[in-house]
Amino acid sequence: MPVDVGQRVPDVTLVSLERKPAKLSELVGKPLVLAFFPGAFTGVCTKEACAFRDRMERFKDMNAQVVGISIDSPFAQKAFADQHGLNFSMLSDFNRQAVRAFGIEDPNFANGMLPGVAKRSVFVVGRDGKVAYRWVSDNPGVEPNYDEVAAAVQKLSN
Repeated sequence: MPVDVGQRVPDVTLVSLERKPAKLSELVGKPLVLAFFPGAFTGVCTKEACAFRDRMERFKDMNAQVVGISIDSPFAQKAFADQHGLNFSMLSDFNRQAVRAFGIEDPNFANGMLPGVAKRSVFVVGRDGKVAYRWVSDNPGVEPNYDEVAAAVQKLSN
């Protein structure tokens, strides 16, 4: 069942770029943007990551943290982050705990050739650990509305 607005964010353990466990519950406490993407080094995922990178000052001004999440290994994510100068945290969901807990696993990615990646999704989580904004796309070629995401964070910052 997909996680919806008003529900507590699932407390899953992911892997940081330093290959250390990272529990989502430990990130709660200030506005949190969880940006799930299908895969590092793909065209639209690169555009999305760079769009968040280029808007980080706005999110920092609102005391928000942005986290990119994919099923890529932390090694691939680190190379991706380094290549594109990403200035926000990246977490690996290599074991697909988060995509399943959030209900956003895509069984049809690449015409079913690469099932199990995350649907392109953004969740904004409040200080209380509850989802305040949810956007999930069935089309991996569609980027989120970044102004809408920022507006959702702004509401939590007031």
